[in-house]
Amino acid sequence: MNDVTSSSQKAIPEKARALPGHSTVGTNDLDAAAAYYDKLLAVFGIGRVLVQPGRAVYYGHRALEFGVLKPFNGGTAIAGNGTMTAFEARSRAQVDLAHATALEAGGSDEGAPGPRGPDGGDPYCAYFRDPEGNKFLVYRTGPDEV
Repeated sequence: MNDVTSSSQKAIPEKARALPGHSTVGTNDLDAAAAYYDKLLAVFGIGRVLVQPGRAVYYGHRALEFGVLKPFNGGTAIAGNGTMTAFEARSRAQVDLAHATALEAGGSDEGAPGPRGPDGGDPYCAYFRDPEGNKFLVYRTGPDEV
């Protein structure tokens, strides 16, 4: 165990904040990737909040939450092995819709929507990859939001 993991400091729930602040994936074709994410993220009511022409497109409700960008170093964007981005859905139906939208927009299936818990219950999840191979999870835990 290192100093960080053995620390006795505990997070204070009232001040705890969900992480990450935002996530990004790389692309080799920004226009095609932006068109894909425009469709997918519309399922969550999320649109573009910042566009850096030829460089990046960021999405969110009011702040940056997710972005697709060309690698800063100018190299080829590649999907990370073992890397995955997760989006929390408001309902199981939204999980289903996001998965279907991802596939219809050119993504590939990595696990159809369904319960994944040890007892066949929560969480309800679906997995897919975008056209460039980046892996995503859409999930709902607990009852649907009203």
